[in-house]
Amino acid sequence: LKALTARVSAACSLASHPPDAAARSAAMVLISKKERRAILEHLFKEGVMCVKKDPRACRHNELEDIPNLHVMMVLRSLCSRAYVTEKFNWQWYYYFLTNEGIDYLREVLHLPAQVFPSTLTKQRPTRPALAGADSGGGDGKGWGKGKGKGYGKDDERQLGSKPA
Repeated sequence: LKALTARVSAACSLASHPPDAAARSAAMVLISKKERRAILEHLFKEGVMCVKKDPRACRHNELEDIPNLHVMMVLRSLCSRAYVTEKFNWQWYYYFLTNEGIDYLREVLHLPAQVFPSTLTKQRPTRPALAGADSGGGDGKGWGKGKGKGYGKDDERQLGSKPA
């Protein structure tokens, strides 16, 4: 009876875990520290990252020297630890840094507290704020501000009045 149960349990374990499945689950993606650091630096600098759902792509679209699979795995790891949030749309993953992720990346990359991702920094206008757009004295070819030259009450008086 013991021999029979041993054979049945061995057959069941082979049926549930075929030899190929064990070999596939043991395959890991090894990412070098240099590549991981480059991915994390880019994520911190931008604050967001897009990754195409294509593990076989030889290069990432923003980081040309890093395989797409490595970027996918690093960001999936960060997402599982709630350092980034993930949105998936039309075969693209969109990852956004959270506040905890910013703190984590500062710690890992040894950055000061004054440095923020570009998504959190306010853009400054390139033009001076007091330079008015409507104090132009232009040639009258814009959208609005009247109908242009030759239109108005002055023209009606000239056309409607007859010399006496």
